Amino acid sequence: MSLENVNTTPEIQRRRTFAIISHPDAGKTTLTEKFLLYGGAIREAGSVKSRRSQKHAVSDWMEIEKQRGISVTSSVLQFNYNNFCINILDTPGHQDFSEDTYRTLVAADSAVMVIDAAKGVEEQTKKLFKVCKMRGIPIFTFINKMDAHGKDPFELMEELENVLGIRSYPMDWPIGSGKEFKGVYNRRKSQIELFDEGKHGEAIVDSVTGDVADPKFRDLLGEYLHDKLLEDIELLDMAGDDYDLEKILNGELTPVFFGSALTNFGVEPFLEAFLDITTPPQPRQSNLGPIATTAPYFSGFIFKIQANMNPAHRDRIAFLRICSGVFEKGMMVNHVQKGKKVKLAQPQQFLAQDRATVDVAYPGDIIGIHDPGIFNIGDTLCSDNIKLYFEGIPQFAPEHFMRISTVNALKRKQFLKGILQLAEEGSIQVFRPHLTGTEEVIVGVVGVLQFEVLEYRLKNEYGVEIRMTRLPYRFIRWIEANDFNYDTFKGSMDSTLVETPEGEPVLLCEFEWSIRQIQERNPQVILRETHLKPVE
Repeated sequence: MSLENVNTTPEIQRRRTFAIISHPDAGKTTLTEKFLLYGGAIREAGSVKSRRSQKHAVSDWMEIEKQRGISVTSSVLQFNYNNFCINILDTPGHQDFSEDTYRTLVAADSAVMVIDAAKGVEEQTKKLFKVCKMRGIPIFTFINKMDAHGKDPFELMEELENVLGIRSYPMDWPIGSGKEFKGVYNRRKSQIELFDEGKHGEAIVDSVTGDVADPKFRDLLGEYLHDKLLEDIELLDMAGDDYDLEKILNGELTPVFFGSALTNFGVEPFLEAFLDITTPPQPRQSNLGPIATTAPYFSGFIFKIQANMNPAHRDRIAFLRICSGVFEKGMMVNHVQKGKKVKLAQPQQFLAQDRATVDVAYPGDIIGIHDPGIFNIGDTLCSDNIKLYFEGIPQFAPEHFMRISTVNALKRKQFLKGILQLAEEGSIQVFRPHLTGTEEVIVGVVGVLQFEVLEYRLKNEYGVEIRMTRLPYRFIRWIEANDFNYDTFKGSMDSTLVETPEGEPVLLCEFEWSIRQIQERNPQVILRETHLKPVE
């Protein structure tokens, strides 16, 4: 049965799609686990850091992630909570995987920023915040690890404004900190919420709620904490920013929540307030203007490709963000860039390594579709034959480069297949010196740990051992020119020319000052810091 004429508004209205961003080890994956716990998607949360349990986090599926206790790839998780259908993009927190994180933010409607109460705003958080700010999406802040020794809450508020340049409104306020952390004061409900630690954070916690003036809380908290809470509330009401929904939705004001993801303190109040404030999926920009979620045709774009999610099947999944219309299993769509029809026959939704076939999906949903090798990051799919292109997803500049070849020349075919597939996922960028063969390639990555992941995956997924030689280059510029001529281009001693697999010229340099010098020598070309592949 076709759902073309069915009223999709109720399904769109209950959807929320957001990314969780943070610096490494701020507790992002743990918070994701607790959302799944409260949504009933899992019965117990297995923290990557838990000493009491040897479980691995549900959202980490790759073997190297389980060994290291970090998120290497972006996970996509869907669950239901209080009639909301929630799509979480659990992005890599490690600084070495930031390019994948940047791209994933393009598919999110809002972001949850997790900050370590002891460390405050860290380097990776600044980079990810900048991408969110550029897109103007709502940013919600969860200050984590309040049950450990940390900075003063007022100091953390000041840091958000001074370091990130965003005003904040505390939706709740911590009662004590470290070993004295008792819970939070909910400013919207004007009530205290004290938490029971529960089963060491593996189960949903109970809370005791009530009015701040209730004498029982003076007994439960003690005079000092109760008096301090009353003083803090008065100061916030007098000197703090006002709650402004419009500014929040425009990304100009961040609502702030305090808690401990590990022990579940403050997780459920945060989730409930977040779902109440955020909006359902909004129109997406395209070459035809904003595309409404209620448009009469299906449309979406590919933002991530992952090979070998199931090593037994050597499969390859393209992640599709649905922007308008209704997705139906088996539907025929137009692959706009390739100009051909494609049948979407094996759609899947994910809970880490667990998959479920999906029959119907709506705007805001993210589904995995089987990729026989025809999809690229940024591709648009549409049920109509219109030339609709969603805004492109740029390639970000790698900062580290290696010359890579296979140890066994007889494995050259597997080597090239593996390198190109991993490049299409977006975890690495591949180049080759002009007019050379394919015995070796130059690989660029945003962070050096990605080379270790590359070596691991080539060996375990493609049966290829590689030889790596570090190159001195730190800067890259994509060359834009009409009829570019390699022979007449004037470079420098510390630079070299390479090309992409598509044959586009690229400049690699050791020193940043050389780029300015080369630009002056070649006024006929434009040197780009990021690269947006041209639409075919």
